[in-house]
Amino acid sequence: MELKEISKNIYEIGREGGMNVPARVFASEKLLEDIKKDRALEQVKNIAQLPGIEKYSMMMPDGHQGYGFPIGGVAAFSTRNGAISPGGVGYDINCGLKLLKTNLKYFEVEDKAEQLANILFQKIPLGLGKGGVKQFKSQKVFDKVLEKGVEWAVENGYGVEEDIDYCEENGKMIEADSSKISSKAKQRGMKQLGSLGSGNHFLEVQRVEEIYDKETAERFGLFKDQVLVSIHSGSRGLGHQVCSDYLRKIEKEHPEVLEELPDRELVFAPAQSKLADDYYKAMCGAANFAWTNRQLIAHRVRECFEKIFGSSWKEMEMYPLYDVAHNIAKKEKHMIDGEEKEFFVHRKGATRAFPAGMKEVPKAFRDIGQPVIIPGSMGTSSYIMKGGNKSMDLTFGSTAHGAGRLMSRTKAKKTFQGKRVQKDLKHNKIIVKARSGGNIAEEAPGVYKDVDEVIKVSDELGIAEKVARLVPMVNVKG
Repeated sequence: MELKEISKNIYEIGREGGMNVPARVFASEKLLEDIKKDRALEQVKNIAQLPGIEKYSMMMPDGHQGYGFPIGGVAAFSTRNGAISPGGVGYDINCGLKLLKTNLKYFEVEDKAEQLANILFQKIPLGLGKGGVKQFKSQKVFDKVLEKGVEWAVENGYGVEEDIDYCEENGKMIEADSSKISSKAKQRGMKQLGSLGSGNHFLEVQRVEEIYDKETAERFGLFKDQVLVSIHSGSRGLGHQVCSDYLRKIEKEHPEVLEELPDRELVFAPAQSKLADDYYKAMCGAANFAWTNRQLIAHRVRECFEKIFGSSWKEMEMYPLYDVAHNIAKKEKHMIDGEEKEFFVHRKGATRAFPAGMKEVPKAFRDIGQPVIIPGSMGTSSYIMKGGNKSMDLTFGSTAHGAGRLMSRTKAKKTFQGKRVQKDLKHNKIIVKARSGGNIAEEAPGVYKDVDEVIKVSDELGIAEKVARLVPMVNVKG
């Protein structure tokens, strides 16, 4: 396929064949070479064939092949005559990242890093299968989690009001309907609330190494050598089951959709159909579970810090900077050619990056923009950014969600030895705890693209702007 350079860091696949709009890739030449190594470009082109898509099918700088949509895929479909696609959200609905601040400085924590690693590994439920901070026997009680989200957590002693205020959507998609989620999905989720999971999910203790935007950093409550905690997890087995359930339902009830698709993984429910409404309400419930899941992990992290440092978490000021979603579809209104229209905006491995002035941004940050948190790998930098002034025009208010994988998990295990990776990281003062060496090998730093390059592209495009760079101290994996 022909990729035309539109301007620096913007490439376009022109409209051809069944495409309703062009496809755009936001990447540098260096990142584009990585993106070309799998089917990601083919996938972003296929998305352009779905009905009701507006402007472009898009891929962010960290893009790589995924299920249906590439990871890093962004697309907006009309809620009137478009579509909603489970493959455009993914199996891990609202996989995302919560960042907790502290008032601790690096020198206060450095000597206790090993202790922190041990207690977090012991106390945070992680890995495949059941186990969580909170488990449920009653579906009726559990339904309240699915419909109230982080609000439920705060009401039940697992947080404070600030945890609601500094969370995307205030930790609750209001259209969630627990009755649209199967009993099987609920049974999986009832055992897993407050658990990290496995794969690329992690808990990381970090320090602020560099500040790029002093004014914004001060407003975000950040300072050099500050210790922070990032929690990366999602909707666990519940979200996976919701996705599976609705993929099968759509395939069964809308066979005419499959006939027209370039890839059956892009199967969608037509906007205005009952299944589109049902899936959206179920997805919202799974998203609420994911925000609550990260909140309960944060509650347990606070308890661990209290035990190690002998102060209350409030004395250590362990309040959230923000909690962002990575895999989600939302009803959003955007201006197109001077007219406001409503869309299902799909972000698959992409982060919302709303600029200053948007009502969806917490009041404290509304005049500067939404906090955007982009993790690297367990051996590289992570970044705190803010929503960029060009994000609404270019990407429906979106940017990258991480570094983006370079190789599959299978290849990673053949390429890297977990114990060797762990040893090398410890030499660099990064302590990694995981259930197995295989888990470490799957997530080795060499498995990922250059996160610095991803951030550079986002910053240069103006879709997200650099505020601070973080480096890892402790990384805990399932």
